[in-house]
Amino acid sequence: MSMSDPIADMLTRIRNAVGAKRPTVEVAASSIKVELAKLFQQHGFIDKFVVVDDGKQGVIKILLHYKDNESVIQGIERVSTPGRRVYASAEDLPRVLNGLGVAVISTDKGLLTDRECRRDHVGGEVICKIW
Repeated sequence: MSMSDPIADMLTRIRNAVGAKRPTVEVAASSIKVELAKLFQQHGFIDKFVVVDDGKQGVIKILLHYKDNESVIQGIERVSTPGRRVYASAEDLPRVLNGLGVAVISTDKGLLTDRECRRDHVGGEVICKIW
């Protein structure tokens, strides 16, 4: 069965795993999901991730980051969906909790955070917010 929004599925799996206090979560692999996982790891929201090739599509195994038995991820939200695309210019990029969180933007330079987009003065599609 095909999925209409695989990025939302990844974010929901992470949200559910955090809510259930699971140490790991597995999602189907794709190039954009791997890039999202890299950004989450760079900003300390996950400890690490591994792409496992199972002969078909592959799986991303994500090790979630916990501090004092509490998840670092307090919230994760999909912004742009296949039915409602949300674009922002460099001046109109969203701020997540006044800079405490991260907005992920899809640009022609690849996936960037809102801070990197402001620094490079580029806009794009707002994929998700995480805090």
